[in-house]
Amino acid sequence: MHTGTVANREEWLKARLALLEKEKAFSRARDELSALRRQLPWVQVEDYEFATETGPRTLAELFDGRSQLVLQHYMFAPDWQEGCKSCSFWVDNLQGAIVHLQSRDVTYLVVSQAPLETLLRFKERMGWQMNWVSSAATNFSNDFHVWYTPEQIAAGDTFYNFTEGMHYGEHAPGFSVFAKDDAGAIYHTYSCYARGLDMLNGAYHVLDLVPKGRDEQDLPANMAWLKLHDEY
Repeated sequence: MHTGTVANREEWLKARLALLEKEKAFSRARDELSALRRQLPWVQVEDYEFATETGPRTLAELFDGRSQLVLQHYMFAPDWQEGCKSCSFWVDNLQGAIVHLQSRDVTYLVVSQAPLETLLRFKERMGWQMNWVSSAATNFSNDFHVWYTPEQIAAGDTFYNFTEGMHYGEHAPGFSVFAKDDAGAIYHTYSCYARGLDMLNGAYHVLDLVPKGRDEQDLPANMAWLKLHDEY
């Protein structure tokens, strides 16, 4: 491992303070960006129905008594026997945060195209606690641009990360945020995809602190090193 420049403590502190100024500027810029994100207009959406562990439930019911809902679009095709390892990396990172999110009026759950029984079997294997629902019977995943039919792909009729014609295959990762008002109307407030998901993965931010960083630059794909957590 390359050690970089070696310095005495005074030299290190001088360099660290210079970096701190940039970190503070980045934090202020991030706060401003977060405020702008919250100021996005809301779009009212229809009330989809999902298969859940407690039976069919509408999008409104998925809020589970809270006014804010965060859905992770998890790549899991109907004929897959295990889920996407990259999507799993994000789920792993969020497990411990669920109770804290709930205390702040936020419900977090995962949605996929695979049949519910397949999802629950894999959830048990992973030891996860979040609710996982299937959108297989609706157009939800298609409407939120994380699942495309073969016909759409062949026609170039795809839209991923807010870019016409873009896709990574039939399934793609993402997060979408919804809000419910006092009258029960549901609104889509935010979605992010691709590198926009980075902010939701704490493990990646820890790797950004260490000398090797994410250490992905020489890999055939960024997350080629990644495994399901029971396969390391």
